[in-house]
Amino acid sequence: MNKTYHNLTLFGAACLLLSLPAWAGPDHDHDANETGHKPAASEAAHTHSAGEDHGQGEDHEKEGEHAHDEEGGHGEEGGHAHGGEGHDEDNVVKLDATQQQLGGIRVSALQPARIRYSLYAPGEVQANGYTSTVVSPRVDSVVLSRHVALGDHVKAGQPLVTLFSETVAEAQAAWLVADAEWQRVKKLGRKAVGEKRWVSARADHQAAVGRLQAYGVSSERLPAIRSGKAELGAYTLRADRAGTVLNDDFRQGQRVAAGEPLMQLAEEDELWVEARLPAAEAIRLPVGTPAVVQAGDLQQEARVIQQAHTIDEQTRTRVVRLGLKNAGHRLHPGLFVDVHFELDTGKPVLAVGEGALMRSPDGDWVVFVQQADGSFKPQEVELGRALGPWREIHGVRPGTAIVQQGAFFVASELAKSGFDPHNH
Repeated sequence: MNKTYHNLTLFGAACLLLSLPAWAGPDHDHDANETGHKPAASEAAHTHSAGEDHGQGEDHEKEGEHAHDEEGGHGEEGGHAHGGEGHDEDNVVKLDATQQQLGGIRVSALQPARIRYSLYAPGEVQANGYTSTVVSPRVDSVVLSRHVALGDHVKAGQPLVTLFSETVAEAQAAWLVADAEWQRVKKLGRKAVGEKRWVSARADHQAAVGRLQAYGVSSERLPAIRSGKAELGAYTLRADRAGTVLNDDFRQGQRVAAGEPLMQLAEEDELWVEARLPAAEAIRLPVGTPAVVQAGDLQQEARVIQQAHTIDEQTRTRVVRLGLKNAGHRLHPGLFVDVHFELDTGKPVLAVGEGALMRSPDGDWVVFVQQADGSFKPQEVELGRALGPWREIHGVRPGTAIVQQGAFFVASELAKSGFDPHNH
């Protein structure tokens, strides 16, 4: 009797469990608590499984859970996007009229424009290397006397310095012998002396004259040497062209070696100015580019004539050479000057003043754009060429309202609001 009652009790309990709803089971309650599912969603899953077998109900229940997980994931993304919008709102700063006046803020629409600007470079005045002359002996000599002094203006052919050389004395003596022979042969005639002697005498004479000219003895001095009026070994160096004596670092009685400079003559009507630009300055300065050379209150116009294609090893600068007309000889070699190149962008560009550019916390360059509601928002830009007080920029559309003055004040106000360029 007790055994039969016990079996009936177990059978009844089993039937009761089978008749309970699926969401009421202890395992499903645990899953709902973990996933946060609402009973309404579970009831929908249970209703759908009523016409199917138990296995299909379990599969569908898992699919329902997976769907809810995806919905939960979308909810998180939506929350993140919403947070991003909140950060975007934090990336702007609103300033009332009083604050804008206090910060000296000036806003203007950015429009393409062709910009003329000036580029500065230090420079030095130099003698024109193509018209200047270095006066030096061609053989070892001794200085006998000078005929001009520092700063003198000389004419072509004017005596500069007289020297003495043993080598020149020997050459003059050899010329006297060759000249006497040649004069005798010419007097006798070609037929009388024969072809061989005629040719030999003429060649020796020409070689002797050429040797004297190579040593610096001019042809005009030969008659004086023939007559004995000129001292053997003494010769005078003369100016090849007109110019000014720029230096004369020698003394009378000084022995000088062949090729050692005694004087430098230069025409100061046209001078050079060598301007030095940073090696990294990627600016194009074609021949003919105008410039203004300034020395104190004096200003002279100049133009680019040459550019060095190597970098100076000592100063690490790029040399640009200019030519200028030195009216009145007011500029002199060795004078330091300021050079301002007059440049043009050639085509319209977008540019802002240097004061409109600010650094963001991550190191990027930004400008502040005025929004439709009057607020200001930073906009990252890429820098182009430096155009004097202006700077070419990229990354902003024409017509954009940019803070041209007072950008530092806007940046300060934006920093107070905790601006983070990465939206963190």
